This record gives sequence, structure tokens and C-alpha cells, in this order.
Amino acid sequence: MSNASQTTTTIVRGLLERVIFSTLTTVPCCVFLFINVIMLFTLRSKPVFCETSRYILLYNLLFADTVLLALSQLLYIISTCRLRLTYPVCGFLVMLTNVVTDISPLTLVVMSLERYVAVCYPLRHATIINTRNTGVAIGVVWTFSSLNVFIQVLLLLDFPFEDLESERMKSFCVKEMLLGPMSDHYNKAYTCFVFISASIAIISSYIGVMIAARSASTDKASADKVRNTLLLHLVQLGLSLSSTMHNPFLIVISKVVDMTVFIRIQIVVYVCIFIFPRCLSALIYGIRDQTIRPILVYHLCCRLKLRAKAEVSP
Repeated sequence: MSNASQTTTTIVRGLLERVIFSTLTTVPCCVFLFINVIMLFTLRSKPVFCETSRYILLYNLLFADTVLLALSQLLYIISTCRLRLTYPVCGFLVMLTNVVTDISPLTLVVMSLERYVAVCYPLRHATIINTRNTGVAIGVVWTFSSLNVFIQVLLLLDFPFEDLESERMKSFCVKEMLLGPMSDHYNKAYTCFVFISASIAIISSYIGVMIAARSASTDKASADKVRNTLLLHLVQLGLSLSSTMHNPFLIVISKVVDMTVFIRIQIVVYVCIFIFPRCLSALIYGIRDQTIRPILVYHLCCRLKLRAKAEVSP
């Protein structure tokens, strides 16, 4: 009886802990999803946002971050609840996550180049950076990311599906569970290529802006603002890179600690690497940009007031 009581207590404690931890991640995630959605709505509420290249690029970045945040939270809840997906369902969710994961660093590169042109070639900025060219750049970004996923799907043919006892997975759904030797090497090489190339592009843009800032014909205040923006882009790129190392880190940790400690570590890493970076774009541009800030605050306040009235009314 004592052993049965102790087992029941352990199960109840574990279940309660999982519910509390899931709530601690889901609530801030929903808050940031709400802010991101309002930000997306704001960027479509005025013609100036739809006709200015940097706002169009910001919308693309924010859209990818919002979708990635929603997918990450879904996979997190599935793993926390210990639900075992089938390999096809897990593969679909992982590939969709891979598409939007690559969008962020690639869009940051285009945004950095746009800011570089704005400072270093102000007279040609309107000609080089227009809505048509911006749309082409976004199309190239999505095509490049989709092509990478298509190659990953082809490499899945190397995965030993015939050796599986069942289509249902034995562990939680992560990309590393679907990687064969060939696809693992390709994934590492592609990740290094993207982030090294993106880092070089952003750092080169930063150096170019610093050089241009010393010129007498350049607006010093504008150059300093662009330089700070490029530094923020570099920070965002670093956070995006850290998210690609999330799953390998958890897999290593899961082999050396018990399940309770692993879940706690998973939550801390998840909040720091996934939730915070995906809300960073909305916070940076929503607060810093003088054109976006008043409209964003207006929409946020209106939504909160409407929700409060709906809760009060019978």
C-alpha cells in the first residue's frame, strides 16, 4: 500500500508539474502571438506600410516569426504531453518549421542591404529599393528556403523506414529523429552556409554604413540609427542561430539527466531561445519606429478595451 501510494503521489506530482510548466510557457507565448498579430495587422492598416520596402520586409520577417512561434509552441505542447506522433505527421510539421526558420536570417540579410543602400546610396535608393524589387527579393527568400526543404525531403529517402516497427514515433518529434547520415551532413553544411553568409552580409553592411557616416554628405543621425538597427539585426541573427542548436542540445541533455530535470531545462531553453527571439522583431520595431509606434499602441489599446468590455458584459 505504501509503494502504491508513493507511486500515485509521484504520478500526480509529475502531472501537476507538467501542467504548471506548460501554462508558464503557453501564457507568454499567447501574449506574444497576440502582439505579433496586432503588429501584422498594423503593417497592413496604412498605405505607407504597404508601399515602403522596409515595412514590407518587416511584415515578411514578422509573419515568419509568428508562424514559427505557433509551430514551436504546438510541438512543445505535444512533447510535454508525451504524445507520440506518426512519422509522416512529424515530418510535415518539421518541414513546415524548417521553411519559416530559414526565412528570418534570409530576410534579415535583405533588410540590412536595404538599410545599407539607404545610407550609402540615398539618391538611388528609390530606384533600387522599390516595391517590385522588394517583392522579388521576398520571393527569392521563400523559394530558397522551400528549395532547401525540398532537398531535405529527397534526402529522407535515405532514412531506414523499412526498419521501423511502427509508423508511430517512440520519442518526441524533433528534426534530428528524421535525419539519416546524408541528410545530417547536409543539414549541418546548409546551416553553416546560411548563417556565415548572413553574418558576412550584415557585418559588411555595418562597416559600409560606418564608413559612409564619416562622409560630410551623410546625415549623421540617420547613419547612427541605421548602424544601431544593423547591430540589432546581428543580435537577431545570433538568436536565430541558437534556435537551430536547440534540439541537439536537448537530445544530449536527455541522456544524462532524469526526466524531471530535463523538462525544467527544456522550459528554460525554450523560453530563452524560441519565445523571446520571436517577439523581438515586434518589440524592436514597434517601439523604435516613430511611424509604427502610435498606430501599434492604438490598435493594442483598442483590442484590450474591446476584450475588457466583452468580459464585463453579461
